[in-house]
Order: sequence, then C-alpha cells, then structure tokens
Amino acid sequence: MVASSPVANHASALKRHRQSEKRRRRNQGIKTRLRHLVRDVRSAIATKDPDAARTRLAQAARALDKAVTKGVLHRNNAARKVGRLSRAVQALGGAATR
Repeated sequence: MVASSPVANHASALKRHRQSEKRRRRNQGIKTRLRHLVRDVRSAIATKDPDAARTRLAQAARALDKAVTKGVLHRNNAARKVGRLSRAVQALGGAATR
C-alpha cells in the first residue's frame, strides 16, 4: 500500500499520506453520488416530468449542500449547480424549491 508510492519515509509523512488517501477515497464516493443525482434531475427534465424533476432536485440540492459542509465542493460551485437545475425545473412548469 504505502511502500509502492513515492512518499517520504518518516512517520509524519506516512501518516499524512494515509490520511489524504482516506479523504480522497471518501470524496470520490461523494462526488460520484452527486453526479448520479444531478444526472437523475437532468433525465427527469429531459422526459418533461415536473413532479419527478422536483423531487429529484430536492434530493440533489440536499446532497450538494451536504457536500459543501463536508468540504468536498465549494459553496459557490454547489449554489451554481442548484441554481441552474432549479431554473431548468421551473422552465418545465414545476415550482422548484430548495
């Protein structure tokens, strides 16, 4: 695990590497889940189903806000994504709520 990676060979650097790897794997899972949720909203918009789009938007907005609190996304990035998705849902005729 650690031996094959080019990391300094002292305790604090090895620990820092372990921590960053753990954080990277956790963030990767969260980002993948976010991409799937946003894709679900976009597919509901594409099928012109305002009810499904509204419920999926609520799920995606909640997950994006959680990712901000965990430090995975910047708050402006998440706000921009939610804003664009909600504008698209509103264009369908469904009242988009955050």
